[in-house]
Amino acid sequence: MTKIFIDGAAGTTGIQIRDRLEGRSEFDLITLGDAARKDDGARAEAINAADIVILCLPDDAARQSVQMIANDRTRVIDASTAHRVADGWVYGMPEVSGHDAVAQARFVSNPGCYSTGFIALVAPLVQAGIIPAETQLTCNAASGYSGGGKAMIAEYEGADGAPSAFRTYALGLGHKHVPEMQARCGLTHRPLFAPAVVPVYSGMIVDVPLHSDLLTNGTDARAMRAALAEHYAGSPIISVADGYEAATLPIELLRDKDIMRLFVFADENSAQIRLVAALDNLGKGASGAAVQNLNLMAGLPETTGLRL
Repeated sequence: MTKIFIDGAAGTTGIQIRDRLEGRSEFDLITLGDAARKDDGARAEAINAADIVILCLPDDAARQSVQMIANDRTRVIDASTAHRVADGWVYGMPEVSGHDAVAQARFVSNPGCYSTGFIALVAPLVQAGIIPAETQLTCNAASGYSGGGKAMIAEYEGADGAPSAFRTYALGLGHKHVPEMQARCGLTHRPLFAPAVVPVYSGMIVDVPLHSDLLTNGTDARAMRAALAEHYAGSPIISVADGYEAATLPIELLRDKDIMRLFVFADENSAQIRLVAALDNLGKGASGAAVQNLNLMAGLPETTGLRL
């Protein structure tokens, strides 16, 4: 039985991971009481007793936890931003990094929620030569407020009600997900990223608008859709919509699910194209992805325990 320790189990991501592991006989979950969770000695002991540690911590605390490992056996899934572009870490998006790479890795960095949608859309198209690597891309995205953790959840669910219907942020254009979005897609330039929060608990839409003159000559929406469908063929988690008849795409489309759906929308001549990913910021965007990676590292089917 694989011993698991979630360092930061009381946070939003940690709670969601525990929910997905509930009742699973493949894992023996190491838990700490409230006082021990804040005791470095107790944490170090739990980390070194575990076969796999899942870090649901701020960046500096996550780095500290990795430094506490005093053996050559304990493996790590880090849900923070700390190691997403670090040497020696496998990026925990098996559909892009490779399932075998994740399964065999000792250190896995769990992707950011927005990054998951952007990379799923863009990386295969850069790899296929459809989007040139030097293209200067823009990404607009909106997330449910649970992505901001306990503080933002309390803010939106407080007695005064939601503080806003739409809140854009990262106005200094330095969002922490941008480095992994650029690096994992092989882009020459940083994408211009415009994230926002809306008053729904969870859900996410990631939107990459394109003009056809940014693409390789002759590329149209059909070719882009086909390239994405080929890349994700057989995936039980990421699917590509062949068509979409509704007039709108709700942010709650995949709420409470650990899957992701990709769309390619275009005008009649494919002069303007929108690549869109729908996911749950707590699902494939965080805890669901961590459990998918955990399954692979433990030698289990990747969808075990996921909400499909």
